[in-house]
Amino acid sequence: MTGATRTQAADARPQPVTLGEAFWVWLRIAALSFGGPAGQIAVMHRILVEEKRWIGEHRFLHALNYCMLLPGPEAQQLATYIGWLMHRTKGGIVAGALFVLPGALSIMALSWIYALYGRVGIISALFFGLKCAVLAVVLQAVVRIGGRSLKNNVMRGLAALAFVLIFFIGVPFPVIVLGAGIIGYLGGRAGVAAFQVGGGHKAGKGEIVEDADTLLGEELPAHASPPIGQTLRHTGIWLVLWLAPVVALLLLLGHGNVFTQIATFFSTMAVVTFGGAYAVLAYVAQQAVEGYHWLTAPEMLDGLGMAETTPGPLIMVLQFVGFMGAYRHPGMLSPLLAGTLGGLLATWVTFVPCFLWIFLGAPFIERMRGNTALSGALSAITAAVVGVVLNLAVWFAIHTIFRKVVPVAAGPLRFDMPVIVSVDPWASALSLAAIIAMFRLRIGIFTTLGSASAAGVALYLAGAVS
Repeated sequence: MTGATRTQAADARPQPVTLGEAFWVWLRIAALSFGGPAGQIAVMHRILVEEKRWIGEHRFLHALNYCMLLPGPEAQQLATYIGWLMHRTKGGIVAGALFVLPGALSIMALSWIYALYGRVGIISALFFGLKCAVLAVVLQAVVRIGGRSLKNNVMRGLAALAFVLIFFIGVPFPVIVLGAGIIGYLGGRAGVAAFQVGGGHKAGKGEIVEDADTLLGEELPAHASPPIGQTLRHTGIWLVLWLAPVVALLLLLGHGNVFTQIATFFSTMAVVTFGGAYAVLAYVAQQAVEGYHWLTAPEMLDGLGMAETTPGPLIMVLQFVGFMGAYRHPGMLSPLLAGTLGGLLATWVTFVPCFLWIFLGAPFIERMRGNTALSGALSAITAAVVGVVLNLAVWFAIHTIFRKVVPVAAGPLRFDMPVIVSVDPWASALSLAAIIAMFRLRIGIFTTLGSASAAGVALYLAGAVS
C-alpha cells in the first residue's frame, strides 16, 4: 500500500466510537443472534464488517478462526474478541455478556413456564414456527460464510471432505479440526498459494472490506502486547471468578448436593466442548438423564427446542438442564428458587471460562496475524468448519421437516436417514416460505422469525398442528 493510498484509507475509515455507543450495537447483535453459530456469525459479519466497518474481512476471519479452536460457543467468543479489540477488557466483557443476556433471560422465563405448566400447546406451536424460520437463517449463513471462505478448489475440497467425514462417518469434530489445521500449517509453511486466502470474505455487494478501511485498521493495538504481570493478574482474576463458586460449593455442601454437581459437571463441559454445542449435547443429555436424573429425555429435547429458537448460543440449553436439576432436587429451598439458582449457576460456570480463553489468548493471536504458517492453518480450519456448519444445517433440516429418521450403519457409514413418508407438510411449507422470504424477498431476520412464529400459533389455533 502506497503512502497516498494509506492516507485515503485513513480518511475513509469510520470515526471512533465510545463504549457506550458500542453497547447499543452489541445489544442489537444479541437480539438478532438466532440460528445457532452459523446464523450468529453471519449477523455479526453483516453488522460489524459490512454495515459499521468496525473490523475488516481478514481480521474478522482471523479472530473467527481462533474462536473455532476454543471450547465453548465460538460466536459468543468472537463477540468478546472483537469487543476486546475495540475497547480493551471492558469492551470484551460488554460484548460477551450482552451476547448471552437475551438468551439467558428467555431460557429462564421459558423454564419457569415449563416447570409450572409443562408442555403448553401454544408455546410448542410458537417454537414450531420459529424452528422453521431458523432453518432459513442457518441456510443463509451457510451460503454467506461458504461463499466468503471457500475461495479456491483446495478450500472447497476441505469443506466437502469435512462434511462427508462428520455427517456420513461420524468423525469427531476435534479430529477434523486438527487434521485441517495440520494440512493448512504445512501448506502455509510451504508457501502454497491456496492456503493464503487472506480475508476472503466478500461484502454484500461484492466488494472486499479491507482492514485498512475500517475503524480498527491494520494496526496492532497497544493492549495486544500486555506486560506479563498484567496477563498473569487477569488470568488469576478470571480463574477465581470461575472456580471460586465451585470450590465453595464443594466445601460447604459436599459432592452429593445438586448445586455442587451442577457446578462441577458444567465446569468440566466448559473445558471439553470443542466443536460447538452439538458435539457435546449427546453426552450432556446422557449424563443429565441417565446419570443425575435431572430431567427426562423428552424434556431434554424440549430444552434443546427452546435454545434453538431463542437468541443466544445453543449451549444455553445447559441453563435449562441446570434449572430442571435443581428444581427436581431443591433441598430446603422452594423448587422455583432452587431451579433459578441452578440455572444461573450452570450459565456462570459455562460462560465465565469463555472470557478467560479470549483475554488470555487473543493478544498472542493478534501478534501472530502475519505468520503465514498459522494463517494457512487457520484458513484450512475455517474451510473445514464450513463443512461442519453444512452438516449442522442438514441435520437441522432433517429434524425440522421430517417426523422420523432411521439410523444407517453400513461399513464406515453412520448417519440418520429421514423417512420420506414422515415429511411434515406444514413444517415444509413454513420452512420454504421462510427461505423464499430471506433469499428472494430479502426480508429481515426479525420479520421472518416473527411471521413464522405467528403462523405456527395460527396453525395451532386452527387445529392443524398440536
